[in-house]
Amino acid sequence: MGLMDKAKEAASKASEKASEKMSAFDSDSIIAEAIIKAVEKQEKVNNLLFESNSNYRVDGIELSMGIPPTVTFSVGRVGDIENTKMLDNK
Repeated sequence: MGLMDKAKEAASKASEKASEKMSAFDSDSIIAEAIIKAVEKQEKVNNLLFESNSNYRVDGIELSMGIPPTVTFSVGRVGDIENTKMLDNK
């Protein structure tokens, strides 16, 4: 087997593995589990921040189902969060 044949075979295997990983995220239950875990983490962190008298809270979550999947938390000050909500209600 020549060098080019080995390279093609390796590329094919990598493509198959990527397809398998992406198909794992097609399941609605997996996405729902990721959301539940992210929200649980947000609540735990916010409780810790509250207990330490911090003015900051995790005020948003962004999930990206790519390879690798990512979870991004945004942080805001308590007063800023409340002011934003008040402006949204006007």
